Amino acid sequence: MLKKQYYKDGKLCRVWFYLPAELHANQVHLVGDFNDWNETQTPMKKKMDGTFYIALTLQTGKSYQYRYLLDGERWENDWEADGYEPNSLGEENSVVIV
Repeated sequence: MLKKQYYKDGKLCRVWFYLPAELHANQVHLVGDFNDWNETQTPMKKKMDGTFYIALTLQTGKSYQYRYLLDGERWENDWEADGYEPNSLGEENSVVIV
């Protein structure tokens, strides 16, 4: 799930990424265009209810592809993303448009 808050100047947007607890993970990383698909650079925080979250500030006027990496081995999409794009592995990436 995504939540967006645009800055007053319109050049940046704070985007919150949420992953539901139902996916039962111990550790989740947000991986995408914004961090050069680095699998360890952007760890998400776990809430008491098991939901994972993180907020990033992204440049507006762009779309970013991303996925969630659970426990270093399982990839998940955001099923409430703004869209989806095919990737080179024959799967789809989630897309956020800001």
